[in-house]
Amino acid sequence: MTHASDTSEFHEIRQWSIEGRRIRVGWGDITRQSVDAIVNPANEFLQHGGGVAGAIVRRGGSVIQEESNRWGYLPVGNAIATGAGSLPARYVIHTVGPRGGASHADEKLFWAIWSALREAERLECTSIAIPPVSTGIFGFPKDRGCEIIASTVNRFLHEWARSLREVRLIDLNKNGAAYFLVAAP
Repeated sequence: MTHASDTSEFHEIRQWSIEGRRIRVGWGDITRQSVDAIVNPANEFLQHGGGVAGAIVRRGGSVIQEESNRWGYLPVGNAIATGAGSLPARYVIHTVGPRGGASHADEKLFWAIWSALREAERLECTSIAIPPVSTGIFGFPKDRGCEIIASTVNRFLHEWARSLREVRLIDLNKNGAAYFLVAAP
């Protein structure tokens, strides 16, 4: 569901392909991405007050928070989807990554991203935008977090993807987005 009109909202640094599927790394506002789904780095209680989660609800509308409230609690490493309100995406996939310093944090981040991608497949999404989950408010080291996210996407597209054709790894700025390139082939 990528639209020509969204080119100014995604500034690509690099892209590569895995099994005929594109991974695009760039920067921009995740709330303005014309993709089937965007990933929200949520907290366990699905209360979207700050960071990327807060921006998603402010732009997409309170319906996203209201739908999240019906889910209640989401354990670390899991993902669920809600509608996207007035965002250009069709879905918001909420996933809970680990906090920096948590035990088994790398493995938990892997499962948070893997779960989000599986949810996208369940919804038959062809495109998804993923920010650097856990590396903001949660304090996970950005370099390590982006490496885990990008390598998880690579592995998922190689081993499991069916409907997904494009994954955008996106941050608000070019310097942040460049951390994803460590996992580029």
